[in-house]
Amino acid sequence: MSERGARRASSNKLTPWHLLLLIPYVAVLWVPFYNAVEPSVFGFPFFYIYQMAWVVLSSILVAIVYVATQ
Repeated sequence: MSERGARRASSNKLTPWHLLLLIPYVAVLWVPFYNAVEPSVFGFPFFYIYQMAWVVLSSILVAIVYVATQ
């Protein structure tokens, strides 16, 4: 098997790093935790701030998992 094929085959394995990807999934699906108007930030309800924060955090976590599993 070529080096490229071996690398691709090894990158398909699940590692403990992939468990980090469950964090944003659970955090956003747990709606009663962030279903609130107060506290508001710059006039935006907490509901929107929480979800937008997880967009940024999810991107960071995906980048960490990508680098760690390469």
